[in-house]
Amino acid sequence: MKRILVLIMSLALVMSVLAACGKSSENVPGGDGGGGGAAAGDLRTGFAVISSVAKSADAGENDGLAQVDSTVAAVTVDAQGKIVDVVFDAVQTKINFTAEGKIVTPLDTNVRTKQELKTEYGMIKASGIGKEWNEQADAFAEYVKGKTISEVKGIALTESGAPADAELASSVTMHVTDLIAVLEKAVNNAQSLGAKSGDKLGLGIVTTISNSADATADKDGLAQAYSTYTVITVGSDGKITSCIIDASQSNVNFNASGKITTNLQNANLQTKNELGDKYDMKKASGIGKEWNEQAAAFASYVKGKTISEVKGISLSEDGRPAEAELASSVTVHVTDFISALEKASQNVR
Repeated sequence: MKRILVLIMSLALVMSVLAACGKSSENVPGGDGGGGGAAAGDLRTGFAVISSVAKSADAGENDGLAQVDSTVAAVTVDAQGKIVDVVFDAVQTKINFTAEGKIVTPLDTNVRTKQELKTEYGMIKASGIGKEWNEQADAFAEYVKGKTISEVKGIALTESGAPADAELASSVTMHVTDLIAVLEKAVNNAQSLGAKSGDKLGLGIVTTISNSADATADKDGLAQAYSTYTVITVGSDGKITSCIIDASQSNVNFNASGKITTNLQNANLQTKNELGDKYDMKKASGIGKEWNEQAAAFASYVKGKTISEVKGISLSEDGRPAEAELASSVTVHVTDFISALEKASQNVR
């Protein structure tokens, strides 16, 4: 009888331990529908961009300025919600126009990111520690690794938004409020897409202004920064393990008198993934799929491929997928997708 009681008590103890383990796993970030249930060794991949046109200005004695400032973050997060890797970048797109509403910036301008510009961005001259924007952004990225987003949001800042902690301030003196905001957004967006522990992270951005147009007597002019963003994780074999593709069309309108007509403080600067069905491409789609659905399908298609294999995808003359399998889910032009993916692969670290 005593043996039976001991056996029953032992089984009860085992069951209680298993139940406790089950409950603790429910509290792991990503354990619900939002994160895709990242297991040990799995990583969630996230991306976000925050844009502003607030620094734009009317034309007068000087040419007008349409300026789009976009701060970008790509991130991987582990099952405990800790940041494993992060890449920050920013795009400052400037388009000038005259008091007659004519665009003067060449429409084929190569818009480079701050990471691409490096010392050409020119912040080092005003830096008290002699470091350029990209160096400070990389230093901040290194500092937040291993932290949760709650811990990052708890970093002490000065009134101007610069780091107040002496250790961090030795390598970062610029304002980091936008970096923290975009990082929080990226972490909140992170999903289990196939990345694993040990994978490397890359971010690629391609920005053009070719859709911009002069104002006329009947129609406002358009200054448009069109950015395509790609995030990839890459395994030790060079194959893509996770991928996110997004894009933004940031518009500033102006009239034939060089006056900006866009509400600069309340401009809707969502990305195409954020817009979802509101982007409203589905009704013009021959396959009945919205832009974000097609971008996600292409991102899924390139998983397991090397960048050389991605560049070898067969395309039609106008840049659409020519392969029947891929064309069944993607009919948009993908040349910018591939260009941005190639950049991301070159930026993997």
